[in-house]
Amino acid sequence: MVREHERAAVLGLTGGVLIVAGEAGAGKSTLLELAAAAHEGRVLRMTGSASESNLPFAGLHQLLRPVRSELDELPERQRAALLGAIGLTEPGCPDRLLVGVALLTLLSELARREPVLVVADDLQWLDPGSLDALAFAARRIDDEPLAVLGGTRDAAGYGGFPSLTLGPLSAREAGELLDQQLDPPSGKRRLRILEQAAGNPLALVELARADCSDEDVLPLTERLERVFAADLAGLSEATREALLLVAADHLAAAELAEDLAPAERAGLLRIAGGVRFRHPLVRSAIYHDAPLAARRRAHRRLAGMLAAEPDRRAWHLAAAAAAPDEEIAAALEASAARARERGGHAAAATALERAAELSPDRHDRARRLVTAAGVAVNTGQPRWVEQLAAKASASTDDPALVARASLRVGQVLTLSAEHDTAISLLLRAADDPELAPSATASAAVAGFYSGDEEHRLAVRARAGTDPWTLALLEPAVRRAELAAALPALVSKAGGDPARLVSLGAMAWLLDEVGQAVRIFDDALHRWRMSGSLPTGLGCSAGWAYLDNGQWAQARLAAASATAAGAGLPHLDAAVRSLEAAALALSGDTDRARAVAGTGLSFVDPDRSRAVAVRTRWALGMAAVADGEHLTAYEQFRLLFTPAGDPVHYSCSYAGLAELAAAAVRTGHETEAAEIVDRCVKHLDGELSPRMTALIHRARALLDPEAAETHFETALSDPAGAQWPFERAQILLDYAEWLRRRRRITDARPKLLAAMETFRRLGARPWISRTEGELRAAGVEASTTPDALSSLTPQQQQIIRLAARGLSNREIGERLFLSPRTVGSHLYRSFPKLGVTARSQLRDLVTPSPEHKVG
Repeated sequence: MVREHERAAVLGLTGGVLIVAGEAGAGKSTLLELAAAAHEGRVLRMTGSASESNLPFAGLHQLLRPVRSELDELPERQRAALLGAIGLTEPGCPDRLLVGVALLTLLSELARREPVLVVADDLQWLDPGSLDALAFAARRIDDEPLAVLGGTRDAAGYGGFPSLTLGPLSAREAGELLDQQLDPPSGKRRLRILEQAAGNPLALVELARADCSDEDVLPLTERLERVFAADLAGLSEATREALLLVAADHLAAAELAEDLAPAERAGLLRIAGGVRFRHPLVRSAIYHDAPLAARRRAHRRLAGMLAAEPDRRAWHLAAAAAAPDEEIAAALEASAARARERGGHAAAATALERAAELSPDRHDRARRLVTAAGVAVNTGQPRWVEQLAAKASASTDDPALVARASLRVGQVLTLSAEHDTAISLLLRAADDPELAPSATASAAVAGFYSGDEEHRLAVRARAGTDPWTLALLEPAVRRAELAAALPALVSKAGGDPARLVSLGAMAWLLDEVGQAVRIFDDALHRWRMSGSLPTGLGCSAGWAYLDNGQWAQARLAAASATAAGAGLPHLDAAVRSLEAAALALSGDTDRARAVAGTGLSFVDPDRSRAVAVRTRWALGMAAVADGEHLTAYEQFRLLFTPAGDPVHYSCSYAGLAELAAAAVRTGHETEAAEIVDRCVKHLDGELSPRMTALIHRARALLDPEAAETHFETALSDPAGAQWPFERAQILLDYAEWLRRRRRITDARPKLLAAMETFRRLGARPWISRTEGELRAAGVEASTTPDALSSLTPQQQQIIRLAARGLSNREIGERLFLSPRTVGSHLYRSFPKLGVTARSQLRDLVTPSPEHKVG
């Protein structure tokens, strides 16, 4: 939900004062209206106006008009002061202190009868008399159902009151707001609206409504022009020309300082330290206020000024072009290549699309459009990719180019819920021998997400011997052989982050999670150094981090996959399944269920089995955390068909041990044992250390008489330490079994080892359960989660990197933060961790060697 925290803040205001601050269009009035509509009592309003800011007590007049009759109940002097202030008695000089006292008395009396909410919007334009009276009353609100909710551009003048500052919407919130519009924008237009609006809700809504072309600077509607560019009309022609140049390119400002001075005085921009407009939409208003011919002249002039800036020069030449021009098209194509090297996928695709538009030759046009579609795949905008591919197909009869266009559409649809269409397009593209390897690999991804056996077999028939494709389609069949090939494949990748990401996913699928995390760390670092992360990358890494016990890193990885901004239901659902799992394991079960429920609403569970299975696993773990064992069994049972086969050929197996654990608490042991046996038959091949441990844990729980052998086998492989949470669960189950057989001495070290892991991870429900077992075993232990788990995910990541010896600058480079921000996080985290020096972090973060088992 957009501005969920802010909505909760205004809706929860039942007494006292709250000032909501933010720039024009930030959503202040919307929040004030929301609070007014939800208030169960009397609502009184006043709204500042520039045209009335010099009219004494104009705001107070608005406020008192609905309660005019109640003024008669005030003491005479107070009544006369208020009536005189709003001009309803003989004119005079009102006693402002008495006006404030009278207003406070009136509001308090009204609040005795029913709750009262005063909504005061646009405080920056409220006349001083009304503002003083309202402030006087607000400061003296006691413990009563009386609240004042104000809205203003800047909270600086209201330092004595609690405030809530509305910053730009996050990428996810901005995407959600666009999706709520009658005609949600998509593709390149969506990306440009998101860029130009800069998180401003009013701008997002109005630009989504506007009938605009795909120019670099989107035009504004009349409403936004009024809000953001009201001062343009009063400027001289020379200043307007200078503004047009800097609106088209800020680098022109250095030569135009004198002409721009009046605009700076008007508050439209600041020149010192580099030109900066008050808001990106001011720039748009200036640009589109000029006629087309003037804009083209400005771009030609700028192209001449920027000979040393080839990318900028190419775009200015393109903006000035009135007809196709191969020289300009080639310059844009070269600019796109440079953008791709920097990780600027959207910029590169946009440059190629514009280059295609300026291409005189049909073949060149189609070639550039196909290339643009390929680059746009990394933006996660399926509609844009489809549009580019359709334009390409309409521009050529070349079957190779048409096949390549199908490949690009199929690739981006792997991140959507349209798995059938994706596989169909990709297998069609695989008919081209040159495209077959990449098309088949992408089809394998879509088949994995789908989980449908027909899809898997159809792709497997075309797969050949490619290790990545085989790992996706048959992760258990040739696990050892494929895992052994990973180091050579990583070396062969040569540091290419895209290839490393695929190999990280391959390692995770093969249950080589330690290696997967190392590969993902390297890939994510390389992506960040070259630009923003491609859509979907964070989610593919997040599950590896979660399995490896790096829960904070898992949530950060999920956050990087801005699913709502991309408009991809399947990806959004996948991100939420990961987030729900991390929340459930941490004990935040209500939020876990809410997040998981939202994620499942985005997809058809029968057509997107991978994300459905993972989400149901998260729901099952939330039930386990709450001790709701029947609900847990029902959720884990949904990971398998009625016959007991896995719903998803790879993802379902992670729930086997949890199914068994829930079964023994709900009387479903026989059914669970049959499912375990059936799944072991499906896993025809060498079992990974993880699957070995999970299966033996399940059998130990289901067969208590043979439990010790199974528990020992589950813990025997040191490689099982790659899954710390699952290993701690085995230790806890084993210790419970031992204690119930009065083998207390054997149980204690296992309980202590499990407790250490649960505390380090912050697995609160399992901490409580282990603490109970420890007490029963005669051991008193701290049940407080590890201090590190009390930090935010980003703070945890910073602490872990600092513990590894990285400097603030190095950490900042990895996380896209300034060194100062890193230092600030460390400063706030040290007291929570009980440390005073950076050198103490290594011992804090590195798990203690005590109580190790195996």
